[in-house]
Amino acid sequence: MSDVQNQQALGRPTGAFVGASWVALGLGASVYVVGLYNAQMLLSEKGFFLAVFLLGLFAAISVQKGVRDRAEEVPVTGAYLGVAWAMLLAALTLMTIGLWNAELLLSEKGFYGIGFAMSLFAVVAVQKNVRDLAAFHRVHPEVSPVDRPGFPPGA
Repeated sequence: MSDVQNQQALGRPTGAFVGASWVALGLGASVYVVGLYNAQMLLSEKGFFLAVFLLGLFAAISVQKGVRDRAEEVPVTGAYLGVAWAMLLAALTLMTIGLWNAELLLSEKGFYGIGFAMSLFAVVAVQKNVRDLAAFHRVHPEVSPVDRPGFPPGA
């Protein structure tokens, strides 16, 4: 079995997927926060949108972790998973209602909606990659994260 096949069989994400996930999260969060910073709205409105954004990111990570733990037969209470799902749905609902009622141009509403959705997807992918890489390195601590021919080991 080749190194690539071995990495895929053991659940190690590719460097390209890890990088793309981090870039998507950074881009989505940056665009959202910069847009919010530059928005012509009250500070309390900005605070609402920032709080909902952070709640959504945290809830998405919690849902992904709970679902994955259950799939790997790690004990997860129904209460924890239920609260995680409820908070994710609450964040999505609050963002939708907030944008619907905000006195913003339709293009601005779409901007925030896409930034939020992109960040939710990306934070789940980043969390999955972090977990997959940690599991891979627990099983294979001797495997270097990046094979760089021409460089001395550890450089």
